[in-house]
Parts: sequence; structure tokens; C-alpha cells
Amino acid sequence: MAAVDWSATEESEGVRFSWNVVPSSRIDATRLVIPFGCMFTPLKRLEGMPVLPYEPVACKQCQGILNPYCNVDFMGKIWVCNFCHCRNHFPAHYRDISENNLPAELFPNYNTVEYTLPVPVQDPVVLFVLDTCVSEEDLQGARDALQQVLSTMPENTLVGLITYGSMTHVHELGFPDFPKQYVFRGDAEFTKEQVAELLGARTQNVQQAGAHGQSPNRARFLLPISECEFAMSSALDEVPTNGFERPTGSREGRATGGALSVAAGLLASTVPGAPARIINLVGGPTTVGPGTIVGMDLAEALRSHQDFEKGNARHFKKALKFYQSLGQQLVGTGVALDVMACALDQVGLAEMRPAIEATGGTMVLAESFHAPIFKQSLTRLLATTPEGHLASAFNATVEVKLVKEIKACGAIGPVSALNKGGSMVAENEIGMGGTTAWRACALREDTSLAFFLEVTAPANTQSAAGQTFFVQFITHYVHACGQTRMRVATVARRWAERGDKASGPGTDVAAGFDQEAATALMARYAAWRCESEEMFDVLRWIDRMLIRVCAKFGHYTKDDPASFRLDPSFAIYPQFMFHLRRSQFLQVFNNSPDETAFFRLMLNREGVLNSLLMIQPTLLAYSFDGPPTPVVLDVSSVSPDNILLLDTYFHVVVHYGRTIAQWRDAGYADQPEHVNFSNLLRAPREDAEALLGDRFPLPKLVECDQYGSQARFLLAKLNPSATHHAPVGAGDVIFTDDVSLETFMVHLQKVAVQSGG
Repeated sequence: MAAVDWSATEESEGVRFSWNVVPSSRIDATRLVIPFGCMFTPLKRLEGMPVLPYEPVACKQCQGILNPYCNVDFMGKIWVCNFCHCRNHFPAHYRDISENNLPAELFPNYNTVEYTLPVPVQDPVVLFVLDTCVSEEDLQGARDALQQVLSTMPENTLVGLITYGSMTHVHELGFPDFPKQYVFRGDAEFTKEQVAELLGARTQNVQQAGAHGQSPNRARFLLPISECEFAMSSALDEVPTNGFERPTGSREGRATGGALSVAAGLLASTVPGAPARIINLVGGPTTVGPGTIVGMDLAEALRSHQDFEKGNARHFKKALKFYQSLGQQLVGTGVALDVMACALDQVGLAEMRPAIEATGGTMVLAESFHAPIFKQSLTRLLATTPEGHLASAFNATVEVKLVKEIKACGAIGPVSALNKGGSMVAENEIGMGGTTAWRACALREDTSLAFFLEVTAPANTQSAAGQTFFVQFITHYVHACGQTRMRVATVARRWAERGDKASGPGTDVAAGFDQEAATALMARYAAWRCESEEMFDVLRWIDRMLIRVCAKFGHYTKDDPASFRLDPSFAIYPQFMFHLRRSQFLQVFNNSPDETAFFRLMLNREGVLNSLLMIQPTLLAYSFDGPPTPVVLDVSSVSPDNILLLDTYFHVVVHYGRTIAQWRDAGYADQPEHVNFSNLLRAPREDAEALLGDRFPLPKLVECDQYGSQARFLLAKLNPSATHHAPVGAGDVIFTDDVSLETFMVHLQKVAVQSGG
């Protein structure tokens, strides 16, 4: 029996569960080993999804929303909630409904609908915070990128500018003929009240202006692009590099934390609650004020993972506490924080991550403000839709509604918990738990959240077995056009039949296992555990879980490894776990803390397919033998006469075999009689450019030759089936002590058949 392609379900529902058939009792569900949960994309573009110009009908008891799975009494104009089973009367304007006259939310094929809510339209706000402690050439790259992106953004977008070095400068854009700047100390943290007082921008003035009004204070610092494009361009052109002379042997005085606290205070006092984001363009580590990660003296090295392990990162805890506090402040006002780190050094992303992730923001890693990764990623972050709106949603809350037999353990993703308790909250917490609602200050169409659920029904429960259960996701958000909308997605899954063998190999439970979604959930869970546990302990936990899964769902004769096999629905799962163990999400060797923070943040926001790409990259081979073909992610795929295209999500690598590289360097591709060779060289490059096309952030493109130094980007991802420990053969070898996939599987089968039975 072939494995089910669950990606088709995701295209229609926007959600993928690890288990699509679930035992109806807590004990049986616990024996599944792999957590019961789902990957949900709140704003996934769904073909044919209706947008309804009215408010939803909610259950008076649990606030669940009317959906196609509810039982409806058309004669009595009553509907029964499919979560709490409360009977509800339809509102008066539904009096004409019947089996032949259904509202859109009751259409059987509309399990996801969107409602337009009667809330005043709000224009988006983007506040740029620019680091000037860089060279004049680098600063000019930032100016050019900002001016370019301003020319493509919707004209109704409110924009503002803050620049900083060792001091913070708030630019007043409302008087272009007489430009002014308010200067704040860089070594101090400012509350929103202090910022409001120093800028003369009180919150109550904004409230008195009304939703559509323009307060005088807001208009001084935040203006629509249509009104301030010239003022912004002039301010950017006149921004100097940090004016303080740097002593020999010292770093630049960079007050990133102080500048961000001023930015947060400015938005809280001028546009409280508006859909807003702060975009921080930073060119080096913070050395002054709150959020400092390293001292001014160049003799003090930037912290590493080894420093974290030994407790030698003396600035880390204080900086982390500051950004956690800043994140909560930004969440309270609905502001997302994005950081574009454009430096060869670390800038402090490991410390900033709590504030970025809690607000739904993102990170970009680039080498300078001139780098294409920075410029194109900034353009994509602020890209516009065909309708002329920013391609992002703001001020989102995601709430989950569950049947009484299931409770929510928590969520892992770019959100923060709203501490909404109740009977649907599980005692066991995973990620951000203790709630059924989470907030994301910014959401993209491809942002995915991982929800972990728990079956809590006692073992003697019989009524649910074999029946359908429901999960509902309610997402409130401010659409890019300024409208407030509510998207309601209701999905149905099935309880397993009762019986001792209900969840063994070959059963409906096993057939309903989505190994790809389970891998994405396990990856987030493991990365989350790495934040508070030793990596060795997390790896052992993954191994134990995998052994238990194989022992429970494998077909084998006890103590006979050769007899072991897995159903198609589980067949690739061990391979995914092998690559997860070797991935940059768990292995921090050769990565800086900033890089690890970036990798884990991106894992926590991407969907199932991109998560799998990060864990187990794809590899294509190009040769004269035929069209491009997928090949195994193994060192045996490296050949002198082929070209390999590796996509790791973060890097796109074009690897030329030794013979191909020699022919290329000899200029054969330029000779008319070798047009086939020219086409062979061009094909992987064109495919690589296509992969870069719409991905955010922009991946790094690496072109390398076999045995060249850059070939490490490819070799690090390949299965080391041939190493320097093995006898010398004809192919390439990888110098590593890591075990190969084959060795891993042999040991897994051996311990699985011993554990079972």
C-alpha cells in the first residue's frame, strides 16, 4: 500500500497533522510516541476561498464559529456547535436560510472562509532604524536600498526614520524646509512615556484625532510616502557615518538596543495599535547601552557557543533579558521587529531573537549593505501585491477551538502566547503553552505555526471511537489593504476504532501517519528543547523516540534485524531523523550563535515542505547522459563528469565536477562545435536562479568546483557513505567521523527488533 500524499490536503485546508487517525483514549494516544499535532499556515492562499462581507456567527458558550460541520435545524433556525454541542439560535438576518438557501459558511466545500469585520481601515506603518557605524561606502548601499524600496511601496504607507551610532537620532519629516532631529543618549533605555515626553508626542493626542484623523504629533515623525518621499530621500542623503572618532584598537560605539527602545516608544506614543513594523538595518555588534553583546575593546572576542557552555558570555543574560522585555512591549502595541544584519561580524541576533520571534518578525544575514541578499530581501519583505498593498498581514491573533477529548499543549512559531486559559488547555506544555490563543504582530502568506495537541479522554471512553472530531483555527488580522478580517478554518479528522491492535503496523492509525508533517513538528520540538537542554540529551531523546516508533510500527520477527521493514507511511521517517540529527538546527559546531539563531528562527516559520528542504536538501545531477535527474544525497553522487545542484533552502550550490570544470576553464563552452557543453553549463545556473526567484530571505548562491574550498557547502550535506576510514576506492570520500545512513539504519533495525515484543 502506497503512502498517502498529504500535501494535497494542505493545499485545500492549509493544515497537516502528524496523525490523521487518532486513538480515542489518552493511553492509546500516548503510545503513538510521536506527538499529535499539526502544521498550520493561517494565511495560506487557498483557491476559491470566499471573503464574506459580514460578521461571523459564534457559539454563545465556547465562541466557536458556525461551519459546514455543524448540525442545523432549518425549521427551528437552530444550529448545534460541533465543539461544545451547545444549541444556538441563528440571528434574525438568517431567517431565510434553508437546505436550498445556505449562507456561504455552511457550503460543504467551504471549510475555510474569511469575514470582513466593521473596523476602521488603518494604514500600515514602517519605521526604518538605520545603523550609521559603517563605512561611507557601506552606508551609501543602505541609502540606495532604502530609496529604491520606498519608490515601490504603497503611497499610503506611513514611514519614519531613526538613525543611530553611539547616539540615537529621530528624524522629524513633517517640515522638509527645516529638517530637525531629536537626539537621545545611546547608553540608556527609554520607556514609551519618556520618549513621548521628550518628543512632545502624547498618546492622548492621537486618540483625539480619531481613526482617520492625522494627529500633529504623528505627522511630525510618520508620514505617508506620498507626502514625505522627498523629505525621506533628503534625510537619507544627509545621514553621516557615526561622527565620533574611534580610538585605535576599539570597536565602533553602536547603541542598537537604545535605538530600538526609542523606536518602540515612538510608535507606542504616536500610532498605538496601528499595523506597524520596525526594520532595523544593523552593520555590527552592539557595544553601547542596553543589548550590549561585546565591549568596545577589540581584545574582547565576540561570544561563541563554547562561551555559552562555559558561562563566559558575560553580556548575554543581560542583553537577552532586555530584548525579551522589548519583545513584550512590542507585542503589546502590535509592532513587528525585523533585523537585517549586514556585517561579517556577529551583530547580536542570538540575543535579539526573542523580540524578533515573539512579534512575528524575521532576520536576514548578509555581509554588507551592498550585498544582493540584503537588497533583494528588503525588497521582498516590503513587496506589494498585484492590488498595490504590502504583501503582509498585521496584528494577527490565532485561536484554536477543540473538542472536549483534545486539549492544546502549546505552539512553536513566530508568535507569543496570549494567556487565554480554559478547559481546552492541557497541563503538559510544549513551546508556548497555557493558552489557546497566540499573537503575531506580522504574518506572511507562507508563515506556518506548529500546534501540539493532546488526547485527554480516559481509556473507558467508547462513544468517540470511529467517529469524526474537529479542530477550528480562528485568525483575526489586519489585511494589507487596512481591513480587519477573520479567517475561520475548520478541519475534520477521525478517531481510530477501538482494540488492542488499533495503532499497530498496518492499521488505519499507521496509514494515517504523515511522516513529513511529523518530521517538521519533531524538528521544531527538538530545536525548542535545545534552548534549555544539552544537545547530547536532545539527540538521545530523538534516538529513543525513533527506536520506539520503529519497534511499535515496524514489521519484524523479534531479534531478527533482517526481517525488519516499515509501512510506506513510515518508510522515510528514519531517514529524516538521520538528517535532522546532523542538521544545523541541532549541531552548532562551526556555526556562530547568530547563525544558529537565524537557522532556528527560519525553521520555526516555514511550512512542511520548506522544513523538509532545510533538513534533507534536494540534489539534482546534470550530465550529457540525459535531462537533470534527482540523485541520492550521498557522496557517491559526486562525479568528475557531472554538475550537481544542491538546494538547502539557505544555500543554493552549483558544483562542477573536475572534468567539467577543466573543460569550462579551457573555454570549450565558447566554441560553436561544443554547443551541448554550453547548454549543460547554462542549465543548472538557470535552475539555480529560478530557486532564488521568490524565496525569502534570498538564499546565498555558491558556485564551486570539485576539490575546491567552496565544495564544503556540498560535502557537509552529503551522506558520508565513503570516508577516510574506509578502503580507498574510485569515488570521493568525506573526512568525518560521522556514521553513514547505512550504518545508522543497521543499528536502528538491530535495537528496534530487540525493543519490540
